Amino acid sequence: MKSIFSISLVLSCVLGIHAQSGRQKATPTPVPNSITGPSVRNLPPVVSVPTATAPTPQAESDEVIKVSSVLVPIPATVTEGDGRPVAALKLENFELKIDGKKVEISEMSRASTPIRMGMLFDNSSSVIVAREFEKQAAIRFFRRVIRPDRDMAALFSVADYTRLEQPFTSNVLLLTRAIEFFPEPKGATALLDGIIEVAEYLKSANGRRVVVIVSDGEDTYSDLKTTLEDVVRRLLATDCQVYVVNTKSFENYKRTGRRQGNANIRTLTAERRMIEITEQTGGAVYSPIDDDEMGAAFTQIASELSQQYILSYYPEDDTEKRGEFRSIELSVKDKKDLSIRTRKGYYVPKR
Repeated sequence: MKSIFSISLVLSCVLGIHAQSGRQKATPTPVPNSITGPSVRNLPPVVSVPTATAPTPQAESDEVIKVSSVLVPIPATVTEGDGRPVAALKLENFELKIDGKKVEISEMSRASTPIRMGMLFDNSSSVIVAREFEKQAAIRFFRRVIRPDRDMAALFSVADYTRLEQPFTSNVLLLTRAIEFFPEPKGATALLDGIIEVAEYLKSANGRRVVVIVSDGEDTYSDLKTTLEDVVRRLLATDCQVYVVNTKSFENYKRTGRRQGNANIRTLTAERRMIEITEQTGGAVYSPIDDDEMGAAFTQIASELSQQYILSYYPEDDTEKRGEFRSIELSVKDKKDLSIRTRKGYYVPKR
């Protein structure tokens, strides 16, 4: 089995990918793990986070990605060298390799495919400086991204535990109110645990599964047994694409007038953790330094989601290889100057 976690393992050894806090938590009830690897345990939340069972708007019935045990959705962002999106590609322009072997792409759709989004807001004491503008930028983001007849989003906050602030809805007003009434930031940050909870919430939803994280990336309170490898594995197994608005540079700029702060181990670990998660899932990290860049980051994510290619791959019967990892390589034929961002692999479903 090929490993996609060489970067993660190096970081774990050198920088301590586990949460920095040495505090040991009470043992939570183990959650059955549907993928290969050590079990990931969830903290007992104050507000329980159920599996998504969102209603499906009638208008989307013909375009929803039906995520099943045989379909592998592959969202792809294609850009020119200057970052401009390429919008005129057809199915035959793409070449897909699984574990290095060329395979057939079954079908392709565009960004009209419905979005099922989970936004995870860091609400710990480390993000107080950027809080108000983050909230306003997120509100503008939802107003631009969510199509009421098609898309749905859920809102989570994370500090010592992960809290579901607003279940799946296509009502932007409900999302806006949930953001406006966030409690004051306080406590430590169980970020890795929070990401896993959002992925679990999205896994039963039909559509493009997108996670947007608004955080400085630092983790000080997750279960000591939860690793970056666990998080990436869970995101790939649930077909989630992750975008991060990293607020650390914004906070540094507000305090000191400079983009960069002290390059301590915790900050470097957080930055590399977010890069790894987004690279493996086909998303991106944005690190704005001021109000304009913060707004532009949310705008860029919204723009990208509106222009993606959604490729579908139906793998051969891998009955004897359930739970194994398969690497993905995607390219555009005869156009080496284009940049393609997509997920790095998938796990063969266990059922």
